[in-house]
Amino acid sequence: MKIKLLAATIAATACGTNAFAAEIYNSEGSTISLGGYVDVGLGEYGSSDEVEVHQVSPRINIGGTQDVGNGITVDAKGEWAIDYLDGGDTSFTTRLGYIGMTHEQAGRLALGTQWAPYYDIAGVADMPIAFANDFLYDNHGNLATGRGDKMVTYRKGLTLGEGMSLDFGLGWQGKHTEVGDNAGIYDSRGQIAVSFSVMGGAIGYVYNGGDVDNVDAESHAVSLKYGSYGDGIYAALVYANNDNFYDGLYESEHYEALFAYALGNGLNLSVNYEAAEGKATSSSSEQTQFSQSAIQAEYSVTPKLVTFAGYQFDLGDDDPATKDDDKWTIGVRYFL
Repeated sequence: MKIKLLAATIAATACGTNAFAAEIYNSEGSTISLGGYVDVGLGEYGSSDEVEVHQVSPRINIGGTQDVGNGITVDAKGEWAIDYLDGGDTSFTTRLGYIGMTHEQAGRLALGTQWAPYYDIAGVADMPIAFANDFLYDNHGNLATGRGDKMVTYRKGLTLGEGMSLDFGLGWQGKHTEVGDNAGIYDSRGQIAVSFSVMGGAIGYVYNGGDVDNVDAESHAVSLKYGSYGDGIYAALVYANNDNFYDGLYESEHYEALFAYALGNGLNLSVNYEAAEGKATSSSSEQTQFSQSAIQAEYSVTPKLVTFAGYQFDLGDDDPATKDDDKWTIGVRYFL
């Protein structure tokens, strides 16, 4: 059984195009790269009910690697979200900031704000540019369902044979108190992820647990995927079962499905579905929190320039006070 070298960085984009980074320095085992992208769209998007110019998730990052010998490579990355439409004090906000160490046999250890092992499993449907996964980003910094704040991770992969691999991931966050949005006392949290890949397909499971305000808040998620997004057929399914995990919900379940087909001419078509069901107390009835589906198209004009269009249908919920609110957008993304 042969150890598989893990990738030095976890994918930071939620789209089918490659995450470009320009290497601006390479000497004596050290590299420095600059990357990210800017995007802009027109439509009814996000919380707006009016047609307006908007951004999706622009960012800029700088990363570096250093070969320190004995098969060990140290890497570091800083990444910031860019708000170039509204600006002000939040023009730049932190997305990532970590230092990692990778060894071909021992695996990879990283410390800082980074993509969590939970996302390795549950993020397989979070691919289209315009409309993708919503539930992963609800308080994800504290719960480490997407990016995890102040987190320690360890990952290791094993190659079992031709076309087969087994990957493990561990994550830990320390106890802290949050004020403002998502206020609460977050005890130490831990997560463990495992996935098995064979012949282009993969199945994964992840557990995420720890107390919030002295109540056990945990999530179990499983996923299936096939193919590579942006290269022919890609399909993914995600299911998550949660206890006291999301604010106001005693129990909840999340469902996500994505099917995409990339033509050889640079056009990638997709349809996705996402829904959440939950109940406020142990004795209350389960209600649909939201359900939505989107049809989308992405076209690579050049490898660094991608246009996109999407329409998201609001399929309704069980709250009579809310109304259906479809969304749509057309836009362009340019990779630095």
